[in-house]
Amino acid sequence: MTQFDVVIIGAGIAGASIASEIGADRSVLLLEAEDHPGYHSTGRSAAFWTETYGGPRVQPLTSASRAFLDNPPTDFSPSGFLRPRGAVNVAREDQQGLAQQFLDDFADSNLAMDHWSWEQARSLVPDLKPIWNHVVYEPDCCDIDVAGLHGAYLRDARRKTVDMVCRAPVTQIQKTDHGWEVVAGSERYHATVLVNAAGAWADSIARLAGVKPIGIQPLIRNMVQIETDPPSSPDMPLVVGLDGSFYFKPESGGSYWLSPHDEIPSEPGDVAADELSIAIAIDRFEKAVDVQVKRVSRKWAGLRSFAPDRLPVIGFDSAASDFFWFAGQGGFGIQTAPAAAKLARSILLGQAADESLHAVDARLYAASRFS
Repeated sequence: MTQFDVVIIGAGIAGASIASEIGADRSVLLLEAEDHPGYHSTGRSAAFWTETYGGPRVQPLTSASRAFLDNPPTDFSPSGFLRPRGAVNVAREDQQGLAQQFLDDFADSNLAMDHWSWEQARSLVPDLKPIWNHVVYEPDCCDIDVAGLHGAYLRDARRKTVDMVCRAPVTQIQKTDHGWEVVAGSERYHATVLVNAAGAWADSIARLAGVKPIGIQPLIRNMVQIETDPPSSPDMPLVVGLDGSFYFKPESGGSYWLSPHDEIPSEPGDVAADELSIAIAIDRFEKAVDVQVKRVSRKWAGLRSFAPDRLPVIGFDSAASDFFWFAGQGGFGIQTAPAAAKLARSILLGQAADESLHAVDARLYAASRFS
């Protein structure tokens, strides 16, 4: 079959989730350039879910995703994807305003956030240095099973008869009288609607289709796994520097996952860990906690792609009514996936929004804002 109602380009968490949402209502083809879906971004996530991540305008999508992630339909997954973790957000004694600003940013959201003392933070992060004495605790932060969620979306899409083709990089897109002709791999496919879920390649796909790019910028985020003395405790929360200089969380076996919270502009492509960035991450970690780094056991990097205003782009292009943007999901694409995909479904199919989206303002994310 080469004729489809919808062709989705990109099988990361964005493409997989929207394929799952619309697969029972439309004939759908999911195209992936790599050997396996989720290679560049989804598969390299730091794997936490916290409602403040991405800021107050992203938070409604994250909060609206909670119920699905906790208790998905049984035919989607027999179990949920979240595990309680908690988050301790810290600022140094000379950064007093950061903690209050963080609380003020979410004052209208009714999120569970508590202004803590250093002593309270130390009860959960026993090696935290006293200089980090401005603290905001988020009890609802969770670990998220990224691979499990992505895999469940792909399985659900297949169950709904979505076709998926890997090793099929898109090389040509042409507008026709009846929609789109897409050349991917050695095949030609035809679609009434084209969904651009290509992540870091979203603007490149738009150019191929003759659609004006939005300005989606891929950014490199470095991560490292370290072994320490003393080792991490499995019950330790996620720890985030409110100045945006680091975050870390415990990993199995007493190690830590650590990032310098960096954002290095990049061209779309495969990326590797940067040695200087890893050294900076370790230095910031050792300035935050009385812990000795013994060994780097693993290091990697992934791409996070943002629109100019750092909000997701969900909707039809204002100049091409059959070209649908589902991109710019940055580092929060996994934790917002259920709500974002349900919102995309309602717009794409012209249906009423799911009741779980009652607090989500779709206008914030509309592609038409870039027209």
